Amino acid sequence: MKTIIFRLSLLLCVSLFSIQLSAQSYDKILGKVNMKKEAWFGEKEAREIADHILFYQNEDGGWPKNFDMAKEPDLERMAKLKIEGSHLLASTIDNGATHTQMWFLAKVFEATGEKRYKSAFLKGIDYLLEAQYENGGWPQFYPLRDGYYEHITLNDGAMIGVMKLLRSIANAEEPVDFVDKKRMGKARRAVEKGVDVLLKMQVPVNGELTIWCAQHDEETLLPAKARAYELISLSGQESVGVIEFLMDIENPGDKVQRAIRSAVKWYEENKIMGEKVVWIDDPSYSEGKDRIIVKDPNGGPLWGRFNDIETGKPMFVGRDGIIKSHLDEIEQERRVGYNYIDSYAQYLLEVEYPKWEAKY
Repeated sequence: MKTIIFRLSLLLCVSLFSIQLSAQSYDKILGKVNMKKEAWFGEKEAREIADHILFYQNEDGGWPKNFDMAKEPDLERMAKLKIEGSHLLASTIDNGATHTQMWFLAKVFEATGEKRYKSAFLKGIDYLLEAQYENGGWPQFYPLRDGYYEHITLNDGAMIGVMKLLRSIANAEEPVDFVDKKRMGKARRAVEKGVDVLLKMQVPVNGELTIWCAQHDEETLLPAKARAYELISLSGQESVGVIEFLMDIENPGDKVQRAIRSAVKWYEENKIMGEKVVWIDDPSYSEGKDRIIVKDPNGGPLWGRFNDIETGKPMFVGRDGIIKSHLDEIEQERRVGYNYIDSYAQYLLEVEYPKWEAKY
């Protein structure tokens, strides 16, 4: 028992560190939404960040990604990007964009009562509702951008992040309980459609439901390819977020329960034990480090981020788009720059799912 508790504690620390790195890499406000005490959102620093967020909001109501909105905007750069019509300014739900800014604004509005934050939040709701496909999915970019950006996007928690926010709105939960009833109703219907398409997208193999791909075709709902190293596969990372969202549904119907149990069964049957991922110093590379997999009797469970649909085995794919069986077969730049294998579902299997199963 002590070993399990230690491993779960370590996993939680790693997860929090990963969230912190994501915030540093993409948008500093990601780390502030859940890590700051409520009183902080009424202070000067929070209001300044909220004003930066207002500056970055597009006319369509959404936000771009990969701007550090905790810092003063670079007006010269922004003006240049606008003149160029750069896609860097396009509204998206990728990398936590839009729904994260909305959570922040909601907390600042709750703390200050300043209406400009509420107005921007409501405009964001309208954007998310308009961006939803009729079948219930969300594209990575809206207005639509040609290419894999049009796919229904689960990658990096994009669609699930939107649905979590809309569900909180529909349920009038703090700090988004100020939303009008009309938008609440629309949010509720959007979530219902989203759940419906999630169930339809769950990948069947030999008559058994498994998990989800990181993105699905917006018309056929079949698994779809994104970048060269993001091939059609079963996603060990993104599917965890889908399962967690489904487990939060009150009084789930038979279809939802079947989806959850089938997905958990896939994780149980395809976990890798006796191995672990480690970072090593390697001065032969410019970064001075590498990431490798080593044998360890106490290692695991691990799952691939991309897994072969038929076999469930991890796929390691570099920028050449060629599937390899082992991490050390792809280029070092990808090994250290992308997370191909991890303990994605450990907390789900050892803590979250048993609690859910005990209820249903």
